[in-house]
Amino acid sequence: MPQPEPHGACCSPRAAEATGAAVGHASPTVPLPAPAMPGTGTAAHDSEQCAIPAGVFAMGDSSGDGIEADGERPVHAVELGAFGIDATAVTNLQFARFVSATGYVTEAERLGASAVFHLLVDAPTADITGPVPGTPWWIGVRGADWRHPGGRASSLVGLEDHPVVHVTWNDANAYCAWAGRRLPTEAEWERAARGGLEGARHPWGDAPIDGSDGVWRANVWQGSFPAHNTVDDGWIGTAPVRSYAPNGYGLWQPVGNVWEWCADRFDAATYAARVAGAEPVRDPRGPESGPERVLRGGSHLCHPSYCNRYRNSARSRNTPGSSMGNAGFRTVGV
Repeated sequence: MPQPEPHGACCSPRAAEATGAAVGHASPTVPLPAPAMPGTGTAAHDSEQCAIPAGVFAMGDSSGDGIEADGERPVHAVELGAFGIDATAVTNLQFARFVSATGYVTEAERLGASAVFHLLVDAPTADITGPVPGTPWWIGVRGADWRHPGGRASSLVGLEDHPVVHVTWNDANAYCAWAGRRLPTEAEWERAARGGLEGARHPWGDAPIDGSDGVWRANVWQGSFPAHNTVDDGWIGTAPVRSYAPNGYGLWQPVGNVWEWCADRFDAATYAARVAGAEPVRDPRGPESGPERVLRGGSHLCHPSYCNRYRNSARSRNTPGSSMGNAGFRTVGV
């Protein structure tokens, strides 16, 4: 079983580590982005919706694959009302419409840098602040943001239908405010990702993800992490949001491709606290305080030898002001 990572999604860096702070310089103070202007509700957000029925499901790791420090156990009963969730992660094109309508400036743009995986850097040498200590596959790159996912020399040409990345939890919430939406709770995300398959490891069941039967089921790392990606599935970075096959509820790529921000604060002890009572927990919202927010689903950097978090129950976290090149979001109805 993979060993626990120092922190976060595939060791995704904190915001300060993507700036000069990664190489010993002070990190600038970044004001919170201005609130987005309200949009026109569902008219401002054109994603297909998946209807998730009301019901009770078993939340947590039932297969023993989880990393103890992530708090995926104990498995516990959760009751949720019906809700609608995006079939896909929010795309670059959708986020561009939001920015065009509101003039919103993301936190990575305000900070002036973000974290880029080393094989995906596309930037002048002068823009590179250096590798993040402890996770040298992450590079601090000045000018990396949602419009320039690899750095200043990159663009979104050909990536319009890929998930938007380099967006913080705060940025995702600003989009939601404009679109008349919200981020899913962690419980809503897991129920939707399971696609109606109780206790399964993955949205499609327990079949392997790694193509051993000739079928790749999600966008994860192939080869030897982090030096060599064989690109067996055709994607060295993100893939279009409607790649592979949807799950039983119609969600595309709830695991792999990009980590997805959830509304909840992270606490590894959350599940243990819920099992004190005998009844199912109704519509849980996570702890009331804490410095980190939950990320779910894994990303294109996950690999069985290192990060096995491309599972329904897998949890990760980062600070709400941190951005990186393998995290995005999807939304639910208010």
